[in-house]
Amino acid sequence: MLPHEAFSHVTAAILWDIPLPLSVLEDPRLHVCVTGPLRLPRSRGVRGHEVTAGSTTVTVEPRTGLRTTDPASTWAALGSVLRSERDLVAAGDAIIRTWRVRHPLATIDELAEVLDTGRRVGIRSLRDALPLLRMGSASRPESHLRLALLDAGLPEPELNHPVIIDGRVVATADLVYPESRVAVEYEGEHHLLDAQQWAYDIDRYDALRSAGWAVVRITKADLFGRTERAANKVAAALRAR
Repeated sequence: MLPHEAFSHVTAAILWDIPLPLSVLEDPRLHVCVTGPLRLPRSRGVRGHEVTAGSTTVTVEPRTGLRTTDPASTWAALGSVLRSERDLVAAGDAIIRTWRVRHPLATIDELAEVLDTGRRVGIRSLRDALPLLRMGSASRPESHLRLALLDAGLPEPELNHPVIIDGRVVATADLVYPESRVAVEYEGEHHLLDAQQWAYDIDRYDALRSAGWAVVRITKADLFGRTERAANKVAAALRAR
């Protein structure tokens, strides 16, 4: 790479460990940006992007030492790549995440500021997604699940909320409706493949049910196969309470 070039868009998102849909990751090309009017890279296997001065901040990703757009600029660039609002929100959630991390990659204010730095492709989608971002989401499926519940007209749940009973934390559930005592858990494949995780999950669910809570378990098929199925399961639990 030349000194004025930096990784951007999908490649930058991968470097920052920002979750993306598989449909985007299937393109093997590296995304590289330059500030106009400098010449775009034309190498085989590289997709060049021209950015305007002041609209994009370049930094060094600490784990790899590679020059790349910073997390806020990367999210703004994904507005031209991600066609789904839920994917754009999930990417933003990962950037501002405070769940079990010392420091978020960027703050919600920094994401808002970068949207005001000039014209860019996908700005309307980015502005629509911004108020939907939440710091407490722990994964891409959790972000998608929260949005599916909101789209179905259900109340917004609390994220990774500790359930405290008799002064003791019984469990920390993915999505929680404390007043209704309903806990919603997304069951990824790793829950089935990791015996220790599986046993831990069972203990948590037993503790929640013993305390009078309802536990709704959502699978990949519920959420990404037929989105309404996940919302219907949660709605039924809330009605029963």
